[in-house]
Amino acid sequence: MSEKTALEGPGLRDLGITHVLNAAEGKWNNVLTGADYYSDMSIQYLGVEADDKPTFNISQYFISATQFIHEALSHPQNKVLVHCVMGRSRSATLVLAYLMMKHELTVVDAIEHVRQRRCILPNHGFLKQLRALDIALQEERLTQKKQLQEQ
Repeated sequence: MSEKTALEGPGLRDLGITHVLNAAEGKWNNVLTGADYYSDMSIQYLGVEADDKPTFNISQYFISATQFIHEALSHPQNKVLVHCVMGRSRSATLVLAYLMMKHELTVVDAIEHVRQRRCILPNHGFLKQLRALDIALQEERLTQKKQLQEQ
Protein backbone atom coordinates (compact mmCIF):
# COMPACT_ATOMS: atom_id res chain seq x y z
CA MET A 1 0.00 0.00 0.00
CA SER A 2 0.99 3.62 -0.36
CA GLU A 3 1.88 6.16 2.31
CA LYS A 4 -1.55 7.80 1.87
CA THR A 5 -3.23 4.72 3.37
CA ALA A 6 -0.73 4.59 6.22
CA LEU A 7 -1.42 8.21 7.17
CA GLU A 8 -5.22 7.79 7.44
CA GLY A 9 -5.70 6.87 11.10
CA PRO A 10 -9.50 6.61 11.04
CA GLY A 11 -9.34 4.55 7.84
CA LEU A 12 -6.88 2.14 9.44
CA ARG A 13 -9.19 1.74 12.40
CA ASP A 14 -12.12 1.09 10.07
CA LEU A 15 -10.08 -1.58 8.26
CA GLY A 16 -9.13 -3.22 11.56
CA ILE A 17 -5.38 -2.72 11.04
CA THR A 18 -3.42 -3.89 14.10
CA HIS A 19 0.12 -3.83 12.67
CA VAL A 20 1.95 -1.49 10.28
CA LEU A 21 5.20 -2.26 8.48
CA ASN A 22 6.66 0.89 6.90
CA ALA A 23 9.25 -0.01 4.24
CA ALA A 24 10.09 3.68 3.67
CA GLU A 25 11.15 4.84 7.11
CA GLY A 26 14.03 7.18 7.80
CA LYS A 27 16.43 8.82 5.43
CA TRP A 28 14.99 7.39 2.19
CA ASN A 29 11.59 8.75 1.10
CA ASN A 30 10.61 9.26 4.70
CA VAL A 31 6.95 8.48 5.28
CA LEU A 32 6.04 10.56 8.28
CA THR A 33 4.78 7.82 10.54
CA GLY A 34 6.39 5.78 13.27
CA ALA A 35 5.54 4.01 16.48
CA ASP A 36 4.53 7.35 18.05
CA TYR A 37 2.21 8.16 15.14
CA TYR A 38 0.15 5.04 15.90
CA SER A 39 0.47 5.02 19.70
CA ASP A 40 -3.09 6.21 20.34
CA MET A 41 -4.45 3.55 17.95
CA SER A 42 -2.94 0.44 19.59
CA ILE A 43 -1.12 -0.40 16.36
CA GLN A 44 2.17 -2.26 16.52
CA TYR A 45 4.78 -0.75 14.21
CA LEU A 46 7.94 -1.85 12.43
CA GLY A 47 9.93 0.61 10.35
CA VAL A 48 12.46 -0.41 7.71
CA GLU A 49 14.90 2.06 6.16
CA ALA A 50 14.89 0.87 2.55
CA ASP A 51 15.86 2.78 -0.57
CA ASP A 52 13.97 1.94 -3.77
CA LYS A 53 17.15 1.51 -5.81
CA PRO A 54 18.23 -1.72 -7.52
CA THR A 55 21.56 -1.58 -5.67
CA PHE A 56 19.96 -1.41 -2.21
CA ASN A 57 20.18 -4.62 -0.15
CA ILE A 58 16.56 -5.08 0.90
CA SER A 59 17.23 -8.76 1.65
CA GLN A 60 18.74 -7.69 4.99
CA TYR A 61 15.13 -7.07 6.09
CA PHE A 62 13.55 -10.28 4.76
CA ILE A 63 13.77 -12.14 8.09
CA SER A 64 12.69 -9.29 10.42
CA ALA A 65 9.81 -8.23 8.15
CA THR A 66 8.67 -11.84 7.70
CA GLN A 67 8.79 -12.44 11.46
CA PHE A 68 6.77 -9.26 12.11
CA ILE A 69 4.09 -10.19 9.56
CA HIS A 70 3.98 -13.85 10.60
CA GLU A 71 3.73 -13.08 14.29
CA ALA A 72 0.94 -10.58 13.67
CA LEU A 73 -1.02 -12.95 11.45
CA SER A 74 -0.67 -15.84 13.91
CA HIS A 75 -3.66 -14.23 15.62
CA PRO A 76 -6.67 -14.39 13.25
CA GLN A 77 -8.13 -11.08 14.42
CA ASN A 78 -4.99 -9.14 13.37
CA LYS A 79 -4.49 -7.32 10.09
CA VAL A 80 -1.19 -6.00 8.77
CA LEU A 81 -0.64 -2.97 6.53
CA VAL A 82 2.68 -3.17 4.67
CA HIS A 83 3.47 0.07 2.87
CA CYS A 84 6.14 2.28 1.37
CA VAL A 85 5.70 5.49 -0.64
CA MET A 86 3.94 4.18 -3.75
CA GLY A 87 3.20 0.66 -2.49
CA ARG A 88 4.68 -1.11 -5.50
CA SER A 89 8.34 -1.99 -4.92
CA ARG A 90 9.72 -2.02 -1.35
CA SER A 91 6.54 -3.07 0.45
CA ALA A 92 5.70 -5.56 -2.30
CA THR A 93 9.18 -7.09 -2.05
CA LEU A 94 8.82 -7.64 1.70
CA VAL A 95 5.38 -9.21 1.26
CA LEU A 96 6.76 -11.49 -1.47
CA ALA A 97 9.61 -12.58 0.82
CA TYR A 98 7.04 -13.35 3.55
CA LEU A 99 4.95 -15.49 1.18
CA MET A 100 8.05 -17.34 0.05
CA MET A 101 9.43 -17.93 3.55
CA LYS A 102 6.23 -18.73 5.44
CA HIS A 103 3.88 -20.07 2.77
CA GLU A 104 6.54 -21.91 0.74
CA LEU A 105 5.66 -20.17 -2.53
CA THR A 106 8.24 -19.83 -5.27
CA VAL A 107 9.11 -16.30 -6.32
CA VAL A 108 7.00 -16.74 -9.48
CA ASP A 109 4.01 -18.07 -7.54
CA ALA A 110 4.30 -15.31 -4.92
CA ILE A 111 4.39 -12.60 -7.59
CA GLU A 112 1.42 -14.14 -9.38
CA HIS A 113 -0.50 -14.42 -6.09
CA VAL A 114 0.03 -10.75 -5.21
CA ARG A 115 -0.50 -9.42 -8.75
CA GLN A 116 -3.96 -11.00 -8.79
CA ARG A 117 -4.81 -8.65 -5.94
CA ARG A 118 -2.88 -5.44 -6.68
CA CYS A 119 -0.39 -3.80 -9.03
CA ILE A 120 3.19 -4.37 -7.88
CA LEU A 121 6.48 -3.55 -9.54
CA PRO A 122 9.58 -4.52 -7.53
CA ASN A 123 12.70 -3.03 -9.09
CA HIS A 124 15.07 -5.40 -10.89
CA GLY A 125 17.59 -5.43 -8.03
CA PHE A 126 14.87 -6.48 -5.57
CA LEU A 127 13.73 -9.19 -7.99
CA LYS A 128 17.31 -10.54 -8.13
CA GLN A 129 17.37 -10.67 -4.34
CA LEU A 130 14.03 -12.47 -4.26
CA ARG A 131 15.35 -14.96 -6.82
CA ALA A 132 18.40 -15.60 -4.63
CA LEU A 133 16.04 -16.16 -1.68
CA ASP A 134 13.98 -18.53 -3.83
CA ILE A 135 17.06 -20.60 -4.70
CA ALA A 136 18.21 -20.71 -1.06
CA LEU A 137 14.76 -21.74 0.18
CA GLN A 138 14.43 -24.46 -2.47
CA GLU A 139 17.86 -25.84 -1.58
CA GLU A 140 16.99 -25.78 2.13
CA ARG A 141 13.70 -27.61 1.54
CA LEU A 142 15.41 -30.19 -0.65
CA THR A 143 18.02 -30.83 2.06
CA GLN A 144 15.29 -31.20 4.69
CA LYS A 145 13.38 -33.60 2.45
CA LYS A 146 16.51 -35.74 1.93
CA GLN A 147 17.19 -35.80 5.67
CA LEU A 148 13.65 -36.95 6.37
CA GLN A 149 13.95 -39.71 3.75
CA GLU A 150 17.20 -40.92 5.33
CA GLN A 151 15.60 -41.32 8.75
